[in-house]
Amino acid sequence: MDNIEIILQEDSGRLDKYATNYLQEEFDFSRSYIQKLIEQGFILVNDNIVSAKYNLLKNDKITIIAKEPEEIEAIAQDLDFEIVYEDSDLLLVNKPNGMVVHPAAGNPDGTLVNGLLFKIKDLSAIGGYLRPGIVHRLDKMTTGLMIVAKNDKTHKKLTEMLANNQIHKEYIALVHGVIEPEKGTIDAPIGRHRGNRKKMTVTEINAKHAKTHFEVLKRFENHTLIKCVIETGRTHQIRVHMSFIKHAVVGDPLYAFREDQKVEFGQYLHAYKLSFTHPITGEKIDYTCEIPKEFNDKIIELEN
Repeated sequence: MDNIEIILQEDSGRLDKYATNYLQEEFDFSRSYIQKLIEQGFILVNDNIVSAKYNLLKNDKITIIAKEPEEIEAIAQDLDFEIVYEDSDLLLVNKPNGMVVHPAAGNPDGTLVNGLLFKIKDLSAIGGYLRPGIVHRLDKMTTGLMIVAKNDKTHKKLTEMLANNQIHKEYIALVHGVIEPEKGTIDAPIGRHRGNRKKMTVTEINAKHAKTHFEVLKRFENHTLIKCVIETGRTHQIRVHMSFIKHAVVGDPLYAFREDQKVEFGQYLHAYKLSFTHPITGEKIDYTCEIPKEFNDKIIELEN
């Protein structure tokens, strides 16, 4: 990665906690690896080496110095996740909450890829040895359906289908506030946040087109349960768009309220449905995946 400089827009607490939130989100680094980066002087504040406990203040400059990643190997591990559908060309998996999709420096195991290598004999090689079979990603704290390719031919076709909006993806999200209209569309470009590189934002600067459709499923006193359909697959798209219209996803540590950072479950965002034409057989693939128990428990809590 290139050197990164961040000018803080507000007091941000301890350096180690801030750096962990940023580097885990951006690069899937582990806490121990981030601690090592601070100790070895690869993360500076105002060009100085400081303690991991340093309290970050508004206008502090954080510099993350590019460091060659440690050599890692994706190893097979027996991990707990559900395979919803499988044939000779592809499979659909239900990614659990808190599981990173693929290994990265400082985070070599415990990922979906590690689990796939244990369960599946053949995976496509297009994504490289650390991302075998991975056609698209979900955030660490987002649950639900993902497509995995078993061979390169299928992988290429699925990638083209994603680019051409030929894979229908539906999400279920719990958001802050009460949304009044029954349906709506957010058509707003998304790019990197200029003041906080771990975040994306709605902007015209170095941005990409992004469109999200939403529909109200249920209203509560101070929250709304919605269905989202995305036409584009930008980083954090639903999270950014819902925050943009002042209805951030509950539990979102980046785009919601400060207290949401304390929600152990993470954001209440679930990839509920995938529907597409099988790129090899032409068969219609249409699967749904129920929300996790913790998500359902939260809905029950709001109903009572």
